[in-house]
Amino acid sequence: MPAPQNPYERWIERVVLSARWILVVFYLGLAVALAIYAVSFLKKLWKIAVNTLTYNDAEMLLAMLALIDGALVASLIVMVMISGYENFVSSFDENNGQERLSWIGKLDAGSLKIKVASAIVAISSIHLLQAFMNIGNFTSEQLLWLTIIHMVFVASALLLGVLDRMMNRKET
Repeated sequence: MPAPQNPYERWIERVVLSARWILVVFYLGLAVALAIYAVSFLKKLWKIAVNTLTYNDAEMLLAMLALIDGALVASLIVMVMISGYENFVSSFDENNGQERLSWIGKLDAGSLKIKVASAIVAISSIHLLQAFMNIGNFTSEQLLWLTIIHMVFVASALLLGVLDRMMNRKET
């Protein structure tokens, strides 16, 4: 039979467990940021629509890459909001009549880190491609640093994947 718990200890545990609800402020802030980013996305889309007939192929490709980049950033925000809330605050109620996304509950903190790192690599790849398509606007040193930074992101994502695999092997 466990020893009776100290009332101070119970109070501290309740406070610590309740503190996770403070994270909701951050997730709501990300939702607001996503809405603001959507307005920025629509502004870019409008600019492309207005200039469709004047853009050459390279300009149109760069504009499309900017839209893809925006979609990746927005998806990253949604992924962090939903999986962070699910992992650290509270599980989503499945009986509230709303659809259940298949990946909710499957992303633990380690998986989320890998997905975030992968999204950052994809975003960095798009930025690097845009830089190389606008090569005349960059110095060799700037292109070198953009490439080095991208490779650091790639290496970080790979290391996170290796570490996650090693941790999963130890658990099984």
